[in-house]
Formats: sequence, structure tokens, C-alpha cells
Amino acid sequence: MNTPLNTHAARSALNQDPELRQWVESWLKDKERNANPNLTEEEFEKHWRYVRPERMHEGALEAVTAYATSTQEES
Repeated sequence: MNTPLNTHAARSALNQDPELRQWVESWLKDKERNANPNLTEEEFEKHWRYVRPERMHEGALEAVTAYATSTQEES
């Protein structure tokens, strides 16, 4: 990803790279889970289905940045 990172570029990258999208969704889901420790697993899964589209939209830039950082650290 060599273009300057902004929300549009991050969301485009998610649409073009299924592996990146899966990583980002997992990362955002973990972040959401940590923000809602009082929910049971069943309650959280129901909650996640409801908030997932919004979190994927809002968190795209942050999550893609986290992905880029994590892949640089692995190299």
C-alpha cells in the first residue's frame, strides 16, 4: 500500500484484499470485545452483528494502520 493512507484508501484496500479484510475485522472485533467485557459470548455475538458495519466503516483507517504496523514488525 504505497498511496497516502486516508479513510477512502483504507476502505478501498479492504474491498480489494480479502486477507486484509479478515485481519481488520478480527482486530476490530477484539477491540469491540475489550470495550464490552460485561457481555456474555452470546450477547456479544448478537451485539457484533448489529455494530459490525459501523465499526468496519469507522475503524478502517485505524485498523489498516495497525495491520501495516504489525506486518512491519514481523519483517
